[in-house]
Amino acid sequence: MIDTRFNLAPTMIGSLPHKNPQAACKLVARYLSEIPAWPQLPKRALAEDMTVQFTEGFPGITTHEWRACIKHDLSFDAALEKLYTTYLENNFQAFAVSPDYAAGLHEFLNTPHLNAVATKGQVPGPLSFAIMLKDETEQSILHDEILLDAGARLLRLKATWEENELRRLGKNTIIFVDEPVMASYGSAYFTISKEKVSELIQEVLGGISGLRGIHCCGNTDWSVLLGTDMHIVSFDTYNFAASLALYPEETKSLLLRGGAIAWGIVPNTEEALQKETVASIKDRLEEAMAPFTRQGISFSRLKEQALLTPSCGLAGLSEEGAEKALELLFGLSNRMRGRD
Repeated sequence: MIDTRFNLAPTMIGSLPHKNPQAACKLVARYLSEIPAWPQLPKRALAEDMTVQFTEGFPGITTHEWRACIKHDLSFDAALEKLYTTYLENNFQAFAVSPDYAAGLHEFLNTPHLNAVATKGQVPGPLSFAIMLKDETEQSILHDEILLDAGARLLRLKATWEENELRRLGKNTIIFVDEPVMASYGSAYFTISKEKVSELIQEVLGGISGLRGIHCCGNTDWSVLLGTDMHIVSFDTYNFAASLALYPEETKSLLLRGGAIAWGIVPNTEEALQKETVASIKDRLEEAMAPFTRQGISFSRLKEQALLTPSCGLAGLSEEGAEKALELLFGLSNRMRGRD
C-alpha cells in the first residue's frame, strides 16, 4: 500500500516566470516547504522550455535560437544505437540534465529543504514531448514510430536520473509526467491508439520507483491515464472541475489503492488571480469535490489523499503574479487544514 496522505499540502506543476534561479528557489522555499518542486524557467533560455529541457542526448537533436529540431545527419544512427544500448544497461547517468538546460533544478539541488516531506520533480510525457519535437521536414516525431519509442526511452532514463538526484535531498520523491497534449486525445489531430498511449506513458513511469503522477491540464479521457501504473492524478480543477468526476469508478479505484488527487485549483492567469481570494478558491474546490462524495468517496478521504497545486505552470505570469498564485495556494492549504 502506498502512502499518499498529503492532507492538502501545496506544491506546484513546475514552471515559474523567473530568470534568476536563486529567486525562483527562494519563492518555492517560502510557500512550498512541505513538498517543494524544482522550478523550470523557460523565460531564462530556450533550453529550459518544457520539451527542449529533456532533449540532451536525443539522436539528431539540434537547437536554434527559437526551437529544437531533429536532423537525420551522418551521426544519427550511431546516436540512436547509443540511446538504446544505454537504455538496456539502464545507465541513466549518461543522460543527465545539465545546468545549462535546468538551472532551476541544479539550484534546487543545492538548496536545503529542511522541512520537506517529499521533493517533487517533473518530466514531459512521451506524447507531449513527441508532438512538440519536429524533424527537418517540419513533421512531428509523434508520427515517426522509431523516434516516438526512442523519446519514451530517453524520458525514462531522464526520469530515473532526476529521481536519483532528488533523493540526495531526502528519500521521499514525487515525479510527475506532464502530458498536456492528452487534452487532444480522441480528436482527428491525435490518432494514436489507446494501447500505444498507455504503452508509451507506462514506459516512462517504469523508470520511477517512488511516487509517480500524471498531469494533464485539460479535458481528456481520464480512463486512459487512470489505467496506468501511477499514484497521483493531477488535473486543472479551476477550469475543468467536472472532467475527472466523469470517471468515478476509476478515480475511486485509485483512491482505494492509496493513490491521490492533485487538485489544480489556483488559476494561472493574471486576470483570474485578481478576482480570487482564499475564500473563493476554497468554495470552488469544495464544489469540485462534491460530485465525488455523492459517488461514495468520503470528504475526509478526498482531503487526506490530496495535493493542492496551481491549475498548470506559472511561467506565463509576471513574477508578482506567480507569487500571488503561490500565496493563494499556501493560504488555501492552511484554511482547509484549519490552521488559520
